Amino acid sequence: MTPLTREQRTLAVGLVMGVTLVAFEMTAVITALPTITDDLGGESLYGVALAAYTLADVVALVAAGELADRRGPTLPYVLSLCTFVVGLIVAASAPTMGMIVLGRALQGAGTGGLAPIAYILVTRAFPEDRQGSMFAFLSAGWVLPSLVAPAFGGLITDHASWRWVFLCIVPFAIVVALLATRPMRAYGPVSADHAPTRVPIAALAAIGIGALTYGAQDDRLVVAIVLCVGGVATALPALRRLLPRGTMVAAVGLSAVIACRTLATASFLGVDSFVPLAAHEIHGTSALLQGFLIVGGAISWTGGQLWRSRHPGASTASATRNGFLLLSLGALITWPVVFEGWPLWATFLTWCVGGLGMGLLFNPTSVAAMSYTRIGQEGIVSSQTHLADSLGFSLMGGYGGALVAAADRGSWSMTSALSVCMLTAASLAALGAVIAGRARHARRDEQQAVGSAVR
Repeated sequence: MTPLTREQRTLAVGLVMGVTLVAFEMTAVITALPTITDDLGGESLYGVALAAYTLADVVALVAAGELADRRGPTLPYVLSLCTFVVGLIVAASAPTMGMIVLGRALQGAGTGGLAPIAYILVTRAFPEDRQGSMFAFLSAGWVLPSLVAPAFGGLITDHASWRWVFLCIVPFAIVVALLATRPMRAYGPVSADHAPTRVPIAALAAIGIGALTYGAQDDRLVVAIVLCVGGVATALPALRRLLPRGTMVAAVGLSAVIACRTLATASFLGVDSFVPLAAHEIHGTSALLQGFLIVGGAISWTGGQLWRSRHPGASTASATRNGFLLLSLGALITWPVVFEGWPLWATFLTWCVGGLGMGLLFNPTSVAAMSYTRIGQEGIVSSQTHLADSLGFSLMGGYGGALVAAADRGSWSMTSALSVCMLTAASLAALGAVIAGRARHARRDEQQAVGSAVR
């Protein structure tokens, strides 16, 4: 492999620290969220709090990708971290669940700018033979938070207050800003493209998805129908303009890669974010144990990525298909956590299977997506890749939240609601395995014509 310079190594550490920050915040807050909803009386907004984070992420990642291409990565990175810190403070001081939703939206807007910039810098700053390993190292930023954050979130929630879960992350964000921004200043803007901004389109997509998410959870039939229909009518045209042509039908190439990422993240969240809720509502466990149940999935996800980066022999399509099959299997064998008599230690083990599948498909789809970039337009493809992730998280968060809200109103049992959510997740992963054969790495001739595909 090509040796890295001192500046490249420093940049790599900074980018991984940024991922670690995001991972720590997400894992700790998911651990504390069931307790937060109990304390503030906001069970019906559980799914909205999940969706708000990723909806704000949709707008932020498009804005950050554009700004990084036009002004360089440092400015959007700093702005993202500042927004993230404000969101932490808002959530920590929230008197109602509505303020938690606002705080989570600001946090999502902040973290939404970090991930695409990391992808941009991997492509711009590192040699091609190092990029696969860099994507794996970025994923490795989840390992330590996966081990520490559930315990941190659980202990702080149980013995102090869930508000400190947010406040204790603020100093970490400041450290990341000081460490990561210095080496990235060497990579300024390289694009002279003055195409119209896509941020308003991203905002429309977020508004539409938000209306759909909220409408699905409203118990007033007329309001629910209006919001859902209006949400689809608003979001669908916007997403068609933001995503590569053919994404909705998983056309061969970049479009199929993006479609696979949407299905993968939706499937993963359909289990990962609702296992702690099942442990809380059905098994009556502490916040500490709720967080530990999903640690195995995060660790095996990282392990799968690291293994794939060291054994890149299989094609993108084959690796993606195998990952989806394991993800579907993991969702199915984790599903029994919704039954009261199921041993929770088994859930830790079963979800390791789903996490491994996610890890095996995540790295090859990341590399394949970025192979369609052109110099100066890395922000477009990186934002499309992360838009797919956010779309999957948002839709499944809203869908699962609607099921939980129905159970909270007494329409059916929590066991039934969470069962539907997890079985849907398994089905989405199975669908991903079917279309994985269309996900391919760009050929040299395709890279020359990529402009028509990514716009």
